[in-house]
Amino acid sequence: MTNVIEHTNSRKVLRGRAYSLTEFSRKYRLGDDEAVRLFEKFGPSATELDLLMAAKRRPPVSLESLGA
Repeated sequence: MTNVIEHTNSRKVLRGRAYSLTEFSRKYRLGDDEAVRLFEKFGPSATELDLLMAAKRRPPVSLESLGA
């Protein structure tokens, strides 16, 4: 007997503010491919992405060094 598992495209709840892809990649100095992969997997939630990067021990870059 074969079981069929259907996956639904459910949206994740946005926690905190949303990052733009550019802002996220610049803040953590990520390459385009890696930033897109993480953004697609975890969504744009700044809270979720900041927690993820802290777990990976990737500190954010200061705003002064970004020229902002």
